[in-house]
Amino acid sequence: MPTAASSSELLQGIRGTRRAVVDVGHLLRFRSARVRRRRVLVALALVFVGLTSAAAVLPALLPGAGTGRHAQDALVLLPSGFAGFIALAVVAGVASGGGRELLAREHAVIHPVSPTTDHLGALLMAPLNISWLIQAWVLLGAAAFGIGRDPERLAAIQIGVVAWLLAATALGQVAAWALEAMRREPHGVGAVRGLAVVGVVAVVGLQLSGSLTGALDQVPTLTLVVGLLGGFSGQWVQSIAVELALLVASVVVGAVPAHLAARRTPHDEQRLETDAHEARPMPRTPLAGLVRTDRASVWRAVPMRRGLTVLALGPGVIALAGDVPWDIMTILPGLVASGGSLLFGVNAWCLDGRGGLWRESMPVSPGTVFDARVVVLAEFLALASAVTLVVSSLRAGPPTASELVAVLATWVVVLVQVVAAAMRWSQLRPFAVDLRSARATPAPPLIMVGYSVRLAVSTTVTGLVFTALSHAPDPRLPLLSAVPFLCWSLARLTRTRRRWLDPVDRARVVTAVAA
Repeated sequence: MPTAASSSELLQGIRGTRRAVVDVGHLLRFRSARVRRRRVLVALALVFVGLTSAAAVLPALLPGAGTGRHAQDALVLLPSGFAGFIALAVVAGVASGGGRELLAREHAVIHPVSPTTDHLGALLMAPLNISWLIQAWVLLGAAAFGIGRDPERLAAIQIGVVAWLLAATALGQVAAWALEAMRREPHGVGAVRGLAVVGVVAVVGLQLSGSLTGALDQVPTLTLVVGLLGGFSGQWVQSIAVELALLVASVVVGAVPAHLAARRTPHDEQRLETDAHEARPMPRTPLAGLVRTDRASVWRAVPMRRGLTVLALGPGVIALAGDVPWDIMTILPGLVASGGSLLFGVNAWCLDGRGGLWRESMPVSPGTVFDARVVVLAEFLALASAVTLVVSSLRAGPPTASELVAVLATWVVVLVQVVAAAMRWSQLRPFAVDLRSARATPAPPLIMVGYSVRLAVSTTVTGLVFTALSHAPDPRLPLLSAVPFLCWSLARLTRTRRRWLDPVDRARVVTAVAA
């Protein structure tokens, strides 16, 4: 029989919330204590503050800022950007099962924390993501460019943008925890997948029918942005009050679905760990056997299955809705391959965990082990980027010979480029990570931000080079231009393989990931 909460239960709830906030502080100090070079941490914080400040101010000083036609376009698109940021927060949270882990699942066995602590920690970890940072900088820059050099209006709009970034992140976290709780219900996995399909079909349908622009003009964020544009006024105070109310309410309400999710069994994670598999015929070669083992370990991990689905379909659907032409499509393979390598490739040996010690006792040459891991990582990234290219090309029409060769050359070049970088980082900086959790990441958050930036810059520059080459009159030009890129990446991959053959260096990696 349901009963109302007593006064003692309410006091217990308040104490639990206070305890969760204290635990978050303990976990943050624990995380920061593991950083060996504090100067690097301080430098990264200064770089983050500097880039954010530059994004919020410098666009206002550009020619045409605040007065030109493009400045008006930036302000018109700002409400859609606000709404898109919520979509990004929801997708990122759903793909990672509610958010990032402040405490790994394996460590939580001996250091249990409450779901409220988990929820607050996930909120703090959310900005440590390159897609979150880029979207935030784009919104700050668009607002600054649209307002121009009026310092009062610029300060007013940027305060509103920052408040919206925080509120939208918290709102996305609520939706992500709610969907995670739904996913853990009987038949919940199918229900969440059905909702995702309906959402994608709705967006594509609106775009194909020409109604997407009209729908974006009706988003509720329009009133919010209008209130922020006039500077410090009563309407600005109302908009800020709405944003802060959303932020506080989302932070408080988000603990409810987090508790619901914690009480239910993660069906998809448990099913993968308890499934029975029939014995298969012995492979003909050691390489084939290792490839089969590594491939199974990749597809058994829940974060990789979810991440690959989002990476493969997300950019492709956006490109399909936006009718992206073939020459711009050269950016997509690098984007998807970079995101795919961040799922496990930057710490590729962590897939073995303690099994790495057993694998090292097998009568197989170390070179074969390295080759198998490279093959599995390459096919994982190739599959994701191939799906993106196929989906995005459905409305692009027939390409010219140069465009087709440029896209295919970019695909091969960025795959080898990303695999070489990922295997090198895996060798230099291994981490012990349990990737069975849907919220696990292969490296600490700050390290992941650094990897994200380096991969995004290198693959985007490569994609832009081949975008220019797609307009070449002779299709052999993009093909020949791919040769130096491939030679450079293959040389780096060969050097990493040579280091892996060193028994001392290999032992350092294996003991690190098996710790």
